[in-house]
Amino acid sequence: MAGTRPLTTGAGQDVPAPVALPDAPLRDDHLRAGAELLPQAVRFCIWAPAQPHMLLALEGGPRLPMQARSGGWHEILVEGAGAGTLYRYALPDGTLIPDPASRFQPQDVHGPSEVIDPSAYAWTDGAWRGRPWEDAVISELHVGTFTPEGTYRAAIDRLDHLADLGVTAIELMPLADFPGQRNWGYDGVLLYAPDSSYGRPEDLKALIDAAHARGLMVFLDVVYNHFGPDGNYLSAYAPQFFTEKHKTPWGAAVNYDDTGSTEVRTFVIDNALYWIEAFHFDGLRLDAVHAILDESPCHILDALAARVRAAAGARQVHLILENENNEAKRLLRAPGGVPLHYTAQWNDDLHHVLHVAATGEKTGYYAEYDGDTYKLGRALAEGFAFQGEMMIYRGETRGEPSTALPPTAFVGFIQNHDQIGNRAFGERIDALARPQAIQALAAVYLLLPQIPMLFMGEEWAASQPFLFFCDFDDALAEAVRSGRRAEFARFPEFQSEEKRQQIPDPQAATTFAASKLDWSEREAPKGAERLQLYKSLLALRQQAIRPLLPEITAAGHHREFGPGAIEVTWSAGQSGTLILVANLSDAEVPDGPPPRGELLWQQGAIEGALFKPWSVRWSIERTP
Repeated sequence: MAGTRPLTTGAGQDVPAPVALPDAPLRDDHLRAGAELLPQAVRFCIWAPAQPHMLLALEGGPRLPMQARSGGWHEILVEGAGAGTLYRYALPDGTLIPDPASRFQPQDVHGPSEVIDPSAYAWTDGAWRGRPWEDAVISELHVGTFTPEGTYRAAIDRLDHLADLGVTAIELMPLADFPGQRNWGYDGVLLYAPDSSYGRPEDLKALIDAAHARGLMVFLDVVYNHFGPDGNYLSAYAPQFFTEKHKTPWGAAVNYDDTGSTEVRTFVIDNALYWIEAFHFDGLRLDAVHAILDESPCHILDALAARVRAAAGARQVHLILENENNEAKRLLRAPGGVPLHYTAQWNDDLHHVLHVAATGEKTGYYAEYDGDTYKLGRALAEGFAFQGEMMIYRGETRGEPSTALPPTAFVGFIQNHDQIGNRAFGERIDALARPQAIQALAAVYLLLPQIPMLFMGEEWAASQPFLFFCDFDDALAEAVRSGRRAEFARFPEFQSEEKRQQIPDPQAATTFAASKLDWSEREAPKGAERLQLYKSLLALRQQAIRPLLPEITAAGHHREFGPGAIEVTWSAGQSGTLILVANLSDAEVPDGPPPRGELLWQQGAIEGALFKPWSVRWSIERTP
């Protein structure tokens, strides 16, 4: 409770004895685990089914025995504790662990947890109810590299730039507390604690509040397919969090369908609700759900979506997937177009066809998109390029038919953190393709009926790479460093040890620093030109494309008229037909389709039926 004297000092402090708890069931709301602030006291609660006894260790104070409850729960009520109290739990062998449901870790993942007052921040967004999904134009950003300061508060100063650009939503890369001072966020181990390297929880709330004041939605990337390797103590007291029933790239799977899974499922669903309710996020992007393995009658993804949508009430809350399996069933709509489960999926297929067209790269999975104009048209018109066909790179079939889905079930992009950062040198597309090609791609995907997503700095052709970086302890650091270089050994260009040694060290502070945006590049001629192009395209999207989206309820139709040249049409009901004609190649293509309807945008040169390289035409044929 605000104003309560925190129990954070050393010996000699007068600490009240713990209060006996009645034999009553635990709370079943989304704050069940962790520290619950009560008037004049704090209730501490942890699920530790592998331990018969647990102690609460107040920082600089006593260790207090917790009461064992049924089902593996342990709890204690401590009068005099309050907001700011630092604490850990002690296992019977003396090992000190942070609270797995910690709301804040001021001293990182191995340090004490801090009791947080959820009501301390004074929100100003009381009238905010979100925005319709059709409004979404997303900018993905990493808080630590988005600004020179790399903090939540510093990001507030850049929100006006995004709003002026035409962005309507920001998507934050994962914030769950990770080890060290720099990380992409996918090594989080404490799912409820926003990482302290970016600021305090109230600073994150201030960022979201400020975004809402500018009409910007805020989405959060969450990771429910694994826990990071450093700072994860779960196996010591709750091994049921994991199961050998399934294997993942990170080892034993998070347990969603084996013995003990009920509490694990509750912990994860409660976490999703926590971000939506306590921090006012407008939605979540679930990372790599193809690695969430669950054979129970109700898949955890279905259960989570149902709970979040029920809790949202009148608010507009959107759920986004990353899913290599291209499962159309997770994106189904109810009558009227309302998503039954998930709102949209990141469309990797769209990225791949556009990236290959612009760069000519054809190694790895790119090989299956190289020179394939049919897949290009299919990804633009139908979302998925793979809808059940064999994918040689994976050695199995991939995907489900997606023609019944509206284009807004897909998030389209030409860059994101994965597609840049998983390259050895983190090159953005401007280091790989000519401006003419990139401008054509922008004219395609920013006006596409799919939902566009930019990666931070893309709008001014930022030259900084986005490298893979982390900050682990020495033993793990060397393993990551070696593993990163070994990962690229199978690529022809990295066959030599000398070449592999040139790959930036993920652990080096300089690698992180090199990934920070240089905002002054907006003022340079190239940056200003690209920025104006993006502003113009997004303004046209708002004016001409956004009104059509509720009427485009199914996939478009596509046809080829040359290598890399396609025509795509979408029925927009009573509003008419939206038409894209594009030559996304270095060669001239004759005999293109004649102009139809009202011209919305033209990029590059089109002379009658002759489409010059990297030419794009958007038009709409109105219904009489």
